[in-house]
Amino acid sequence: MDRTWAIVAAGAVVALLGGTALWIGLNRGPADPFAQCRSGQAGADIGGPFTLVEGTSGRTVTEKEVIDRPTLVYFGYTFCPDVCPLDMARNAEVADILEEQGQDVRLAFITVDPARDTAQVVSEFAQNIHPKAVGLTGSEEQIKTAVNAYRAYYKLHEPEAGDDYYLVDHSAFTYLMLPGTGFADFYKHAAPADEVAQSVSCYLQATSAQN
Repeated sequence: MDRTWAIVAAGAVVALLGGTALWIGLNRGPADPFAQCRSGQAGADIGGPFTLVEGTSGRTVTEKEVIDRPTLVYFGYTFCPDVCPLDMARNAEVADILEEQGQDVRLAFITVDPARDTAQVVSEFAQNIHPKAVGLTGSEEQIKTAVNAYRAYYKLHEPEAGDDYYLVDHSAFTYLMLPGTGFADFYKHAAPADEVAQSVSCYLQATSAQN
């Protein structure tokens, strides 16, 4: 497999997804407690129930167990040549910035390639990213349910006979999910860590102000 082609393909996916960001919007309104934190234009229904396998423990978990604190959710795969590692590294930096501010944020990595991303594989990937990261896998049906709930996208490139290397096109958004609230915001591939951390901090402060 030509590494250059893989990188170009991954870049093309990101460019395409940049244009699709318009359909992911956010609720605005005078009663919106997060109005000052919003960055989108229209309403969207993102997130929902899922049942997946948590890599480290091997337990089957639900979205309520995963999102038991503010969580940055990302869909990708561990064999991704560059986009996924870069996005997860950025999210890890966000978690570190927020931790310095006394704020606790979890990172959730949900694979879109369960055939290769076993529980052990996603666990090792998540642990290498950040201590607060969890890797999640499952059956094809479980993955599709989670992907559809988050309005995400993925498409597997069928490998050639005898070749176990293949690419998976996928959306490259990170979703901020809040327990008890649900979807708060999303961040594109190109968003720098400091801007994402500032945005997440805004939501966490607004949440604290409500309590």
